[in-house]
Amino acid sequence: MRVHVADHPLIAHKLTYLRDKRTDSPTFRRLAEELMTLLAYEATRDVRVEPFEIETPVAPTTGIKLSNPKPLIVPILRAGLGMLEGMVRLLPSAEVGFLGMQRNEETLEAITYANRLPDDLSGRQVYVLDPMLATGGSMVDAIRFLLERGADDITAVCLLAAPEGIAHLEASLADAGVPVQLVTGSIDERLNELGYIVPGLGDAGDRLYGVV
Repeated sequence: MRVHVADHPLIAHKLTYLRDKRTDSPTFRRLAEELMTLLAYEATRDVRVEPFEIETPVAPTTGIKLSNPKPLIVPILRAGLGMLEGMVRLLPSAEVGFLGMQRNEETLEAITYANRLPDDLSGRQVYVLDPMLATGGSMVDAIRFLLERGADDITAVCLLAAPEGIAHLEASLADAGVPVQLVTGSIDERLNELGYIVPGLGDAGDRLYGVV
């Protein structure tokens, strides 16, 4: 599994304000969206393209366009929704699916409670969005779910990641048989005893949408 930390001053700047507990929800949502667009640029370096013949005002030339089938963007509900607009802004022609996963706060295991995805993902590049890669349970389950439906190239995009989550992802998907990569804005220090990333930014879903 490839792990890419997007090292850029603007990413670090936006992450700083996302981490700040004084940042209110509207500002947090805006920053998460802006940060996602920066991460999307890194995540789509290997997006599949094909030649495309055009004519400029001066002469014919060969450019490129996204290949078919189009990429699929899958935010993990609910926090992943805060990253969707930033990704779609860069890939407006991509299709969007949804996967609902929830972490059991006692066992720290992920539970799938909803999905809105094509039954057949054969030949599809898929981008999975989740702000935090903490224990890695939700992301592993999401990627396995996509692999079972035939996805053959998967990129997980997270604002933050913990070393424990990355290790779990690598160990669990070692025999996936298809390319899997992680793109993140930062690898933080560790998880605490409650399974939260340290220093992290708290509960991304609650900070995006409030406590429900």
